[in-house]
Amino acid sequence: MAAVSCTLLVDDDDTTNYLNQTLLRRMAISDTVLVAQNGQQALDLLHQHCELPTSPTCPALILLDMKMPRMNGFEFLQAYAQRPERENPSVVIIMLTTSLNPNDVEQMQGLPIAGYLIKPLTRDKVNQVLQEHFGQASPAS
Repeated sequence: MAAVSCTLLVDDDDTTNYLNQTLLRRMAISDTVLVAQNGQQALDLLHQHCELPTSPTCPALILLDMKMPRMNGFEFLQAYAQRPERENPSVVIIMLTTSLNPNDVEQMQGLPIAGYLIKPLTRDKVNQVLQEHFGQASPAS
């Protein structure tokens, strides 16, 4: 059984999404991996897959890019926090960024995220998230 029933990748870069999907598939950490190109698509997917928060395709983990067109990671988190509580799954949200800008790091403080990681996503970083937030390592480690 996978460590996480469903993971949602939110990134505007197709190559990054492909590489992250491939990594998660090889690590066998999720039964389902959903992909959104921006925050609005992510909200639409949550609405579609989390009508029942216990649905197996309702994400337990969201890997969220900070900077995207249309709706960035910060705007997604603001919109997510305004959704009715019954529609929000119990989810671990990890912000992904290439930025080491202290202003960006400061802006992440106080957001409803479990943490942030510097891109690129690696096997070690995924295992760190799994151990810290789900109490287990990847089955394919």
